[in-house]
Amino acid sequence: MTPRIEVDGRAATAEQLRALAGDSYGHFTAMQVRNCRARGLDLHLARLAAGNTELFDADLDAAAVRDHIRHALGGSADASVRVYVCELRDRPAVIVTVRPPGGMPEGPWKLQSVPYQRTLAHIKHIGDFGQGYYQRLTRRNGFDEALLTSADAEIAEGSITNIGFWDGTSITWPAAPALAGITMQLLDRQLDGTGLTSRRAPVRVPDAASYAGAFVTNARGIAAVGQIDGHLLPVDARMMTVLTEAYQSAGWDPV
Repeated sequence: MTPRIEVDGRAATAEQLRALAGDSYGHFTAMQVRNCRARGLDLHLARLAAGNTELFDADLDAAAVRDHIRHALGGSADASVRVYVCELRDRPAVIVTVRPPGGMPEGPWKLQSVPYQRTLAHIKHIGDFGQGYYQRLTRRNGFDEALLTSADAEIAEGSITNIGFWDGTSITWPAAPALAGITMQLLDRQLDGTGLTSRRAPVRVPDAASYAGAFVTNARGIAAVGQIDGHLLPVDARMMTVLTEAYQSAGWDPV
């Protein structure tokens, strides 16, 4: 697949790309598309609408966004798609990027905690230097992902993931400011069929060892966590089966 970038439903021009390269103000969502369908499309559109209201004080036409995604996909049924909203010529513009499809790297993942939290963490915004810096740093240190924490080691989220903890009967999502990821929201939506519950509660790095297991989620799926810093965590195969089946039970919505 040849990567594509379109702006408001048309191939991006060199002038537009130059303008976008110099502007880090905007928001986006990322999704995996299979057979021209995406899981949780309503959640992606709701995220974009909320981000547009907060960043640009403007409504967003959900039908137009879907049209732009379909047009950018062209003949590609499977792809990694991102939808950005950035300002061009003093108005919000919808930018759609299409790249080859991707999957979640297999776990168990190793996480390194870092003393950093994203600004306005509830928004999936672009241009967060610290997020990218710590992601690169932890990978150089031999870890798979950075675990963003407060100064007193309260866990918020990963640099590109949410993290959840399992106690055998329920899931705990950290209560510190974090982005409500689409896969995280889909899991919460599908838990009723599993008999499990979820909650938001403070979790500090030293608390992780008291849980039966941990996992990370992002647009590509779910993976077990096997280590945080120097501490090994148990990998609960039952937990991963239940969570994977719950996630996969979420329907695919036509774009």
